[in-house]
Amino acid sequence: MYSEAFLDHFKNPRNVGELAPPAVTVEISNPACGDILRLSARFEDGRVAEVRYKIRGCTASIASGSALTEWMLGKTRAELAALDRAAIESAVGGLIPESKHAAVLCVDGVKELLKAK
Repeated sequence: MYSEAFLDHFKNPRNVGELAPPAVTVEISNPACGDILRLSARFEDGRVAEVRYKIRGCTASIASGSALTEWMLGKTRAELAALDRAAIESAVGGLIPESKHAAVLCVDGVKELLKAK
C-alpha cells in the first residue's frame, strides 16, 4: 500500500522542529481533515539554507512534510513558487487518493511561506 520512500519518511522524518528568527515561520491547516503544518525556512543568498517542519496530522502528512523539507533545501523563491503536489507525491513514492490532501497541505504551506518572506 505504501512505498518504501513513504515509509522511510514516516518512520524517519527529516528536518523536524522549528527555526528561530530571522527564519520565516508559517502555519497552515487543512479544514477538511484538520491537519496542521508549521513550516520554518531560513533564506541565504536567495536560497533556502535551512528548513524545519512540525505537523499534527496523519501518516501521509508526516511523510509528505519530511519529503517537502528535503525538496526545499537549496531552492530559490522561483523554484519554490513552482512546487506542485505532483512533486510531493513523487517524493514519497505516491499517495493513495484518500491521502492526496497531504501534498496539497505542503504546497499551501510553501505558498504561505512565500507570502510571508
